[in-house]
Amino acid sequence: MTSTYHFKTAMLYNAFKYTVYALLMFNIVLFFQEELLATEQTFSQGINLVDVIQGFAATIDTAAWVLLLLLFELETSVLDDDTLRRTNVKVTFIGLRIFSYGFVGYAFYGYFSKMLLTYNISPFVVDDLCAMVGQGYAGIFTLDEYPLLDTDSCAVLADQTLFKLNGQQILGNTSDWVDIQWLAWLDVINSATWVAVVVILEVDVWLQLRGRLQGGLVSASRIIKILLYSILFFAAAYWGLLGDFLDFWDAFMWLVAFVFVEMNLFQWQVETSEVIAEDAVN
Repeated sequence: MTSTYHFKTAMLYNAFKYTVYALLMFNIVLFFQEELLATEQTFSQGINLVDVIQGFAATIDTAAWVLLLLLFELETSVLDDDTLRRTNVKVTFIGLRIFSYGFVGYAFYGYFSKMLLTYNISPFVVDDLCAMVGQGYAGIFTLDEYPLLDTDSCAVLADQTLFKLNGQQILGNTSDWVDIQWLAWLDVINSATWVAVVVILEVDVWLQLRGRLQGGLVSASRIIKILLYSILFFAAAYWGLLGDFLDFWDAFMWLVAFVFVEMNLFQWQVETSEVIAEDAVN
């Protein structure tokens, strides 16, 4: 009876975990759709290969992180230690990591470039803003949403101090630009924090495979990660209140996903400690 209960609990746990992973994979499609629409305004004159990372930073970033997530899942839950120590497995994992981290770094550069882009604005003076409806000008809803100017939005912006993105036809008042500048900074901070989290996890996995993740090292790792996860939680909450729902949803799902990775790592530590204790007795 007890074994059946544990089996069902494990099945439900794994079903929930892999559903979260699948939803994160689907977010790649959602980010691509959102950024594709955004680039029609931010790169209205056409987007070249160099600007792809700036226009599709979230899509590229999410795809790279999904690959890293799957690697951590294999290391901390699916594959046993002997398999992970095989030369061909180690070489394959190193290759996939280099590929993923390359795109994570590339995406960080994209977030940073997008943040700088939001400051590339100039005052825009016009006598009758509503006369510009239908001429390709767009307003600001959030960082990746720029709806075309219409009679309602022009009435809201009329008689306000306006700024225009240099080289493009995106208009907003001071508050609009400050809001998306903060959101752009949040993307940069969030990206950098996740990189820090994964560096700590890489060290954890490296130490765990060598049986050294014990005592003070475990405590230090947990303290650092609590701080980092707190920053990520704040970022998710900020997106939930002031940003785009997709950004909030994605940030929340990533936190849930890495809770699973941390639980995998904890279970791995317990199993390793039990083996060490048994060897000591024998």
